[in-house]
Amino acid sequence: MQLAVPQTAQELMRSRYTAYTLRDDAYLSVTWHRSTRPAAANITRDDKGMKWLGLEIRKHATEGDHATVEFVARYKLAGRAERMHEVSQFVREPTGGDGSAQEVEKTLRWFYVDGVFPEKKKL
Repeated sequence: MQLAVPQTAQELMRSRYTAYTLRDDAYLSVTWHRSTRPAAANITRDDKGMKWLGLEIRKHATEGDHATVEFVARYKLAGRAERMHEVSQFVREPTGGDGSAQEVEKTLRWFYVDGVFPEKKKL
């Protein structure tokens, strides 16, 4: 069975969230840009005992082959509810083909590059 390739950075963000919930390190690795991909094969090794509860996409913007997705992922760890707020960067690049314009367009894929964690507002 062949899975659908995410057509937008937002779709990729949602599929990566699902991969984290399933601890699918292989999918996380192939959707992580080669320039920032962790060397460790076990990306979710620190997630033991973590139960993912939901994903909220707050904003997303695309400019050509670059995109930003801001999200909040909720999870529970050791019985305590937590939130991870991240602004993620994505890039779309060709993954193969013969170099012709038609082949390049067919092989364009979105990749997660990195993310920043906005500071919490102080009251």
